[in-house]
Amino acid sequence: MDKRKINNPDNHARVIEIEGLNKWFGSFHVLRDISLSVDQGEKIVICGPSGSGKSTLIRCVNFLEEHQEGQITVDGLELTGDLKNIDAVRREVGMVFQSFNLFPHLSVIENCTLAPIWVRKTPQAEAEELAMEYLDRVKIPEQAHKYPGQLSGGQQQRVAIARSLCMKPKIMLFDEPTSALDPEMIKEVLDVMVDLADSGMTMLVVTHEMGFAAQVADQIIFMDEGQIVEQNTPTEFFDNPRSDRTKLFLSQILSH
Repeated sequence: MDKRKINNPDNHARVIEIEGLNKWFGSFHVLRDISLSVDQGEKIVICGPSGSGKSTLIRCVNFLEEHQEGQITVDGLELTGDLKNIDAVRREVGMVFQSFNLFPHLSVIENCTLAPIWVRKTPQAEAEELAMEYLDRVKIPEQAHKYPGQLSGGQQQRVAIARSLCMKPKIMLFDEPTSALDPEMIKEVLDVMVDLADSGMTMLVVTHEMGFAAQVADQIIFMDEGQIVEQNTPTEFFDNPRSDRTKLFLSQILSH
């Protein structure tokens, strides 16, 4: 039995529910009738060609992008224009971007403690202790008092992950977290993400790293032209893709 995916909704709380999601940028229909459910602890990898809507989809989950039709519920709260709900959801949802988005004028530990102190009202000493715990977890505690500009890209991305974890989120979103990195730095970031997945974190990951997807995903989603073309377990996705479009994508990406 595949231990990664025992789909029993009675045992796992539903933490994300997306129904009939549509979004436009002007006249461009970027997301078309997307429906997706994510259970607590589930790892979902979203892949697809550029412009397929995958980054826009996960940005809608914490309302960085506003959808025009459909319903998104995160941890029991529906995302509408209600600022109170948006703030509540963002406190529970960590996000790691392609470009690390660290504050260059703050040290690593200051980047990690800023949100807990200001948003969660965590005392500074407690926030710093937590930051060191997560910097240790991403294997760069010795960089705590350096500034982002003194770090490699891989180290900066690991700081960005630690910073998100310092808010103790229930869900982590990753938007192509390795695509801006040099090849030798990709593994160090993926190793941290594998460790996070093994710890039981609920994760939505937009990535082209198919080895990572095969290793940690419970479900892989393939998107094209704003739609979910295929959704399946890693074994079925790689060994028995149903859609010709998925087969073409895999043949292109796996041959590199």
